Amino acid sequence: MKIAMVSEHASPLAAIGGVDAGGQNVHVAALATALAERRHQVVVYTRRDSTTLPARVRLPSGVVVEHVPAGPPTDVPKDELLPHMAEFGDYLASRMALDRPDVVHGHFWMSGLAAIRAARTLEPAVPVVQTFHALGTVKLRHQGAEDTSPPGRLALERFVATAADTVLATCSDEVNELLSMGVARARVQVVPCGVDTMLFHPDGSAAPRPARPRVLVIGRMVPRKGIDDVITAMASVPGAELIVAGGPDADALDVDPEARRLRHLARNLGLEGRVHLLGRVPRSELPMLIRSADVVVCTPWYEPFGIVPLEAMACGVPVIASAVGGLLDTVRDGINGLHVPPRQPAGIARALRTLLEHPAERRRMGQRGMAIVRSDYTWETVARRTEAVYASARAAGARRLVESEVAL
Repeated sequence: MKIAMVSEHASPLAAIGGVDAGGQNVHVAALATALAERRHQVVVYTRRDSTTLPARVRLPSGVVVEHVPAGPPTDVPKDELLPHMAEFGDYLASRMALDRPDVVHGHFWMSGLAAIRAARTLEPAVPVVQTFHALGTVKLRHQGAEDTSPPGRLALERFVATAADTVLATCSDEVNELLSMGVARARVQVVPCGVDTMLFHPDGSAAPRPARPRVLVIGRMVPRKGIDDVITAMASVPGAELIVAGGPDADALDVDPEARRLRHLARNLGLEGRVHLLGRVPRSELPMLIRSADVVVCTPWYEPFGIVPLEAMACGVPVIASAVGGLLDTVRDGINGLHVPPRQPAGIARALRTLLEHPAERRRMGQRGMAIVRSDYTWETVARRTEAVYASARAAGARRLVESEVAL
C-alpha cells in the first residue's frame, strides 16, 4: 500500500523536547516505521522549516520524509501555520498527481486541511484518514483565554472531522468529543498511540540514585502539564525526591520562565534539596531514568493521549495519572497505577504516599503495566490496526466509485 502521511508541524526527524516537538513527532515516526516494516511504502510530508533541509530524506526503515515548501523556511509556531496550509495542500496535490497514494493520513487538524484539499483534486479522490492528536474544543475548555489557537480553529476542525473518510481517535474520551462535533459514530475508529518496547523495557541499567524514594516527571515544561501540582504535593511526601525531566537544555533553565517559576515554588515550600530539574534529557537516556524511579507521575490538566505513561509501563514502573483524556485508558486505576483528579496536589500526595509505602504493590502494578503494553500498545499492534483502517477506507472508497458509476 502507498501511504502518504501529512504532519505539517511535527517532523519525524525533529528532536524531541522543543517547543512544538513532542508526542506527535514520536507517533508519526514510529507509526511510519512500523508500517514500512509491514512492507508498505510510506512518505511523510512535513513543512520545510530550514534552508539547510534536503528536499527528501530516506530513512534506514525505507520511510521517506519530504519537506514541503509552504511558508518561510524558518521555525514558525504551529499556531501561526494556518495561512500556509493552502500552499501546503497544493504542493501535496501536485506530488500526489505524479505518484498517487492509496490513502492519505493527516496528523493534526491543519494537516487534515491540507490532506483533504489535496485528496479532492484527484479523480477519484483518495481516501483520507485523520488523527487529531489534540482537539481545539478540549484545549479551549481547559486553557480559556490562554489558548493561542488561531481564530476559526473549531469550525475548521469540525470540517476536517466530518470531511475525512475515517477519524482515528486515540482514546475513548476523544470519541465522545468527536460525536459532539457531529462525526458519525460509524466513521470513528479507536487506535491508540504506541510505545517503542525495544527502547523502553524493564531490563538494563538504571540511572544512579540515592537511597531515598524517587518520583519522576517527564514532559514539556509548560503550565498545563501540572508539574507545579507535583512539586506542591512533594511537601506532603517527606523523604522522597522529585526529578523533572523535560523542557529546555539544562544550561537554559536559569532563564526559562517556567523553570524559574517551578524552582521558586520549590524554594518557598522548602524543597530545594528534594526537587531537581534536569532539563531536556536525550530520548535514549529516558529508559535508564525511568527504571531508576519508584513512581512516574503524569498529572496534566488535560491530555489527548500521553505517551509517557506507556513508556513507564513498558519499563515496569507504576504511574500516577490525572483522570483525563487518554490517561483514563492507559492507566487503569488500581491495576497498573492510580488516578487522581487534575490540579489537586493533595490527591497526588495521597497517591504517592500509598505507593511509596507499599513496594510489593508497586511491583505488582509494574508487572501489570508491562503486560498491558505488550498486549495493546506495541507499535506493531498499532500499525496492524491502522493498516486495517486504511484497507477499510480504501474499500469504502471503491464502493462509492462503483455506486456513482452505476448511477451514471
